[in-house]
Amino acid sequence: MLAAAREFFAMRGVLEVETPVLSAAAVSDPQIESLATRVAGMASPAFLCTSPEYAMKRLLAAGSGDIYQICKVFRDGERGRWHNPEFTLLEWYRLGFDDAALMTEVEMLIGYVLAPYRRLEPAERLSYSAALQRHAGVDPHRAGTEHLTESARRHGIVCHAELDRDAQLDLLMGLVVGPRLGWERPCFICDFPVSQAALARLKPGPPTVAARFELYLDGLELANGFHELADGGEQRARFNRDLATRRARGQMLPPVDEHLLAALMTGLPECAGVALGLDRLVAVALGAQQLADAMAFTIDNS
Repeated sequence: MLAAAREFFAMRGVLEVETPVLSAAAVSDPQIESLATRVAGMASPAFLCTSPEYAMKRLLAAGSGDIYQICKVFRDGERGRWHNPEFTLLEWYRLGFDDAALMTEVEMLIGYVLAPYRRLEPAERLSYSAALQRHAGVDPHRAGTEHLTESARRHGIVCHAELDRDAQLDLLMGLVVGPRLGWERPCFICDFPVSQAALARLKPGPPTVAARFELYLDGLELANGFHELADGGEQRARFNRDLATRRARGQMLPPVDEHLLAALMTGLPECAGVALGLDRLVAVALGAQQLADAMAFTIDNS
């Protein structure tokens, strides 16, 4: 499958690159926790990469052109049936693509890599709002926190933690909606709420939505992609909002990646990018019931 992925990009003239696994900065996303380590001669901790996104965008801003990478990434607090703190990510960026064009290429990639194992039907594209309304009975653009809590309870989910609105939506997407997606054919969830834009640009409304998508197959989230935000000032503002959320939740406050922000200020070319979990794709190929069945070494036997 690794060979097939590399062949897919070689046929399209996309350059394979490598970026650092250790960095002085870390991701600000409140939903992702970095692993830190100490490096001799450094006053502050270094962080293991949760995604090569920031470094790859610095390459794009420097004129690399279309690029991809297959690498190990690390995330703290992610361990379970479909999670391991160390996993393999396939990430790529295409100049001149928007989110719709990249969804088409993602569908082609998974079809190519999975061809020896199964034939895929043409993918469905469903907005985030339509998916939540269809499977959880809520409108994510209008529903209040009480309505979201009631929807979770209706689906057998009782959470005693104090959750903000985005965390409640994540709970419904992760436990109610996601497991129901992609069983007959791959399913792209697109047009996310603005509050979940992350590093994606916005599409004018009404309602205004984020140019972000996720891919689901057999109830598993496989990929997360953006029509990339190229505005360095707006990206800094989003990082600051992330840090404010982390501070309110009592989470670690990571150093902001000033190198990335500087690269965005010099100019990121028009592009779209996506990260795809290869271990989960292997699990889909095998029909595995848990991630451990698709990995030779998990955190429990490493």
